[in-house]
Amino acid sequence: MSLFSSVEEQAQPLLQVTALTKRYGDQVALADIALTVRAGEILGLIGPNGAGKTTLLEALAGVLPADSAAMLWRGQPLPPARRCDVIFYLPDGMRPYHDQSVTRVLAFFAGVYRRPPAHLAGVVAAVGLAPVLAKRVHALSKGYSRRLMLAVGLLTPQPLLLMDEPFDGFDLRQTREIMGVLRRCAAAGRTLILAIHQLLDAERVCNRFVLLADGRVCGAGTLDDLRAQTQLPAGSLEEVFLALT
Repeated sequence: MSLFSSVEEQAQPLLQVTALTKRYGDQVALADIALTVRAGEILGLIGPNGAGKTTLLEALAGVLPADSAAMLWRGQPLPPARRCDVIFYLPDGMRPYHDQSVTRVLAFFAGVYRRPPAHLAGVVAAVGLAPVLAKRVHALSKGYSRRLMLAVGLLTPQPLLLMDEPFDGFDLRQTREIMGVLRRCAAAGRTLILAIHQLLDAERVCNRFVLLADGRVCGAGTLDDLRAQTQLPAGSLEEVFLALT
């Protein structure tokens, strides 16, 4: 491969989505969504409950069929059947294998993805699961359930990780801790899309934002981009969101 081709590939968006629409009968859940995802970034899907964030994540992952959509992965078409090769989706509130211990669940996923023991140990330490390794999944608190699902996501090899409300169930200190884990994950080369309704959390962890309201994109870009768009040079993410919606 030539140097020019290598540079050109690096400059190309990781994922491009256009004309993504989802309807439930007469109700339009997502209307002509367009977004671009860059390799190694943390992209925030921002909006209140009911804005369409979860529906969009499910449509991107291919677990929910869209009525229309065009998706390109590094410039090549990405049909639903191939999305699991490059995208891993962590839904909100999921607790796999209720009657199994945390250790067994993690060992299962580590085995599926052929992760060595040192990698698994590093993930356990990173997300703080050591105190509950012997517990069964159904006995975990909401916060530890979140940590378990994050650990599962970190064990998977797909370059794009989608997470729905990753900070729900954490207090302020715990949220800061998990943000650090996600930043290190992105710094290591993985790309993250996080659906977040708490705007302060999103502002602290995301590189860029896609603002959703009533199933439509009402703004996209860095916080500085959105400030320029709304003429709020010192505006918070909450202020620019309110200005755009």
